[in-house]
Amino acid sequence: MHHALLLDDNDIQQAFAAHLRQLREQAKLSRAALAERSNVPAPTIKKFELTGQISFRQLLLLWQSLDDLKRLYSLTQPMADSAKTPISIEEVIKDGF
Repeated sequence: MHHALLLDDNDIQQAFAAHLRQLREQAKLSRAALAERSNVPAPTIKKFELTGQISFRQLLLLWQSLDDLKRLYSLTQPMADSAKTPISIEEVIKDGF
């Protein structure tokens, strides 16, 4: 059993698979319909949902079909939000938060 903060690659793969499966089901798409929309074969989608195994390119194709790629892309950008977080009451007042 993994500690909640100690995630490994398999945990992340399973989380992505669960997220995209949930979005597929919310959109009321069968695997075949998603395959048609994403150009990822239905058996590949099934394998991904069950095991978390998929190529990065196919993951992006599925993500693009079910979610916003900008969300995924934002993970690659420097964390601008932490720089904007005020660290003193003076900054809060000055920046008008």
